[in-house]
Amino acid sequence: MNAPHSPAGSSTASFLRLSSIEITPKQVEKLPLLKERLTPGCRVFVALIDPNDLAAQIEAVKQLKAAGFLPVPHVPARFVRDEADLNARIKALAEAGTDTMLVLGGGAPEPIGKYDAAIQLMTTGVFQANGVKTLGIAGHPEGNPDITKVHGEAVLLKALKEKQAYIKSNGLDGFIATQFLFEAGPVAEWAKRLRAEGIDLPIYVGIPGPATIKTLVKYAAMCGVGNSARFIRKQALNITKLLSVNTPDDFVAGLAKLHYGQPELGVAGPHLYPFGGFDKLFDWMKTVK
Repeated sequence: MNAPHSPAGSSTASFLRLSSIEITPKQVEKLPLLKERLTPGCRVFVALIDPNDLAAQIEAVKQLKAAGFLPVPHVPARFVRDEADLNARIKALAEAGTDTMLVLGGGAPEPIGKYDAAIQLMTTGVFQANGVKTLGIAGHPEGNPDITKVHGEAVLLKALKEKQAYIKSNGLDGFIATQFLFEAGPVAEWAKRLRAEGIDLPIYVGIPGPATIKTLVKYAAMCGVGNSARFIRKQALNITKLLSVNTPDDFVAGLAKLHYGQPELGVAGPHLYPFGGFDKLFDWMKTVK
């Protein structure tokens, strides 16, 4: 299939306009900047890294909704104690102004309650009971080291199939949001495997915004990012480059080519992580053609 050749409709910049962005609950203090730089209706994901930040997450959802964004709160299974806890938080998040949530296992080494996997939360029926219409699930183009080292890649594929089957059989909309990485090649290969296995949910690809090499190495180590981080790690070996800023121009351009040139892969848009700060991210976005 030939890629579209309308510059206005198939540029890297037009692909970037399909972005969602991720914040922590405390970063809702950046709301004036988000309103200035993002288009109304943009999806803003609200991570939950500390289980004690739930109240702040709910408040962030409320403020984002009032500002005209579509808030997408993370619901990590390992931070949920039981079904009553799940119902209380989903009810509160829905009342704060969202019908779209990202359900994931969560990065905690041990669960605080009875759940440790996203599918366990989904099959309670609590989301539909509280008016949730769209569920996002996590994707790992380069594998999830916590799982693949022990169980292999097939387990991740099986889990995606189960989650998609549940979403579709319950009349929900769904999407996949991926872990961040640094190259488009692994995304293309992974998306091909998913499509061959019948997994056809749209994919939003995690992209680290402009940040110093030192910062990117830190996040890559924390999150177990895979082979595409080799360039970043190699750069980090040169101490004079540690504080140089890396921008994802080539990565985003490669994803744009997949989006416009191979629509069957379902690469739907970028999901931006502002690791280097919001100012760096938004200033860079203005330079993309």
